[in-house]
Amino acid sequence: MQTSSLLTPVGRLFVSEIDGEITHLAWSGTESEGSDVLDEAQSQLEAYFAGCLQVFDLPLRVEGSVFQKEVCRLMMKIPFGETRQYGDLARDLGSAAQPVGNACGANPLPVLIPCHRVLAANGLGGFSGAGGVETKVALLRHEGAAGLLI
Repeated sequence: MQTSSLLTPVGRLFVSEIDGEITHLAWSGTESEGSDVLDEAQSQLEAYFAGCLQVFDLPLRVEGSVFQKEVCRLMMKIPFGETRQYGDLARDLGSAAQPVGNACGANPLPVLIPCHRVLAANGLGGFSGAGGVETKVALLRHEGAAGLLI
């Protein structure tokens, strides 16, 4: 696994890849030798935080159960600046909201797979990245979804 990092408005992000596919994004880690795909991920994340990119175009690999992969697939369909509720995704999957919330919390690629765009029926819900809900709010504000928070 190769890992690079970049400083963003929501902290230092560590992006990892295996065999040319992005596998993890985290707020802690250890940098190693870079790669072309990590350079591209860094460029796209910089463009996202600069307000110049709304859709990531990177080779992503989600490891996990079929259900985890399906939840990630649905999250990736949520447009920039929009939100859905855990219950919405649950209905799409024929599931309950709690397992969807658990799958969102286990998302290995936050920001790239926008789990921050999924809200609880009665509030923000959680966020597994550093800073928790404050980071979720910062990402939603960055995307112009702040009207939902006021």
